[in-house]
Amino acid sequence: MNAITHTHFDQAKCEAFTGKMVTALNHAALMLMTSVGHRTGLFDTFARPPSTTSEGLAAAAGLSERYVREWLAVMVTSGVVEYDPLARTYSLPAEHAAVLTREAEFNLAVPSQFIATAAGVEDRIVERFRDGGGLQYHHCGRFYTVMAEDSQQSVVNALFDHILPLVPGLTDKLERGIEVADVGCGAGRALFKLARRFPNSRFIGFDLCADAFEDTANQAVELGLNNLNFKACDLTEAGHLGLFDLVLAFDAIHDQKDPAGVLKSVRRSLHPAGTFLMQDIGGSSYLENNINNPFAPMLYMMSTTHCTPVSLGQGGAGLGTMWGVELAERMLKEAGFNRIQMSRLAHDPVNAYFVCRPDPERA
Repeated sequence: MNAITHTHFDQAKCEAFTGKMVTALNHAALMLMTSVGHRTGLFDTFARPPSTTSEGLAAAAGLSERYVREWLAVMVTSGVVEYDPLARTYSLPAEHAAVLTREAEFNLAVPSQFIATAAGVEDRIVERFRDGGGLQYHHCGRFYTVMAEDSQQSVVNALFDHILPLVPGLTDKLERGIEVADVGCGAGRALFKLARRFPNSRFIGFDLCADAFEDTANQAVELGLNNLNFKACDLTEAGHLGLFDLVLAFDAIHDQKDPAGVLKSVRRSLHPAGTFLMQDIGGSSYLENNINNPFAPMLYMMSTTHCTPVSLGQGGAGLGTMWGVELAERMLKEAGFNRIQMSRLAHDPVNAYFVCRPDPERA
């Protein structure tokens, strides 16, 4: 007897679920083609004329018409692009362009690229399911390029108006001049923006891979930003990074080999009156609390294909993307931060922001 043919089988439920999966399949196709549209500049080119032919769009974008025409078919059947079959012209509604172009306040085409980067490691992930091993950073392809572009929207562009104000008086201190570190700085774009805005302060970024911040470091040299430096550093083994008034960590702690050890290192590297400002994924540590989180499937997918295996590949804890705010707060307290204020910002529905100050008696 077939395991799924039993007296309580709900045919309507099965049909509804089938429809849901077909929709998901089409949405996945749309996300992959959205990534292509972003990377080729098609959305940006498309947003300029009110309507165009496939030939006109391809010529304006400098691309092959045959591929552009097929891409347009995906966009039309997905409801992204409107099509006039008589004139054979296509148009991108202004309401859609508002969230799909580089001029958008928050461009949703940017995170669509994570689907393709995850697919790029699928074969390795299947192997990891069998052997329990992990991945190394160089296995992850364009992930870090996409991550830097996504962070540009959620963190870098929001630094002055949304993030720095979480710490009262911080802007004034930066203007006067303080010592600042960014742990797991990645491409270093946040530090670059801070260094240009606050020339009296000194900034250093730490990351395991020097190639992550190489371009930004070169740009800083070209512009003569003498207050910005970067250092390739295994944060797990650092122990003590220096002595800073402000330490930043943007979406970096949960990926570390030893997150608890890195947090303790940050604590040891702070002045007694210093501040640790940490941004990380704002999900819950408990699966049941994430069921209604609209970003949960995407975040758990990224955890399965990147954050967890990269940590395990270093012999680490494998906390995963959704380690959760509950565990984050507990680990911060265990590291010596007894004053913790968590905030969520309107511009960023995915992340949580922690302003942490140390317990002076545990210095």
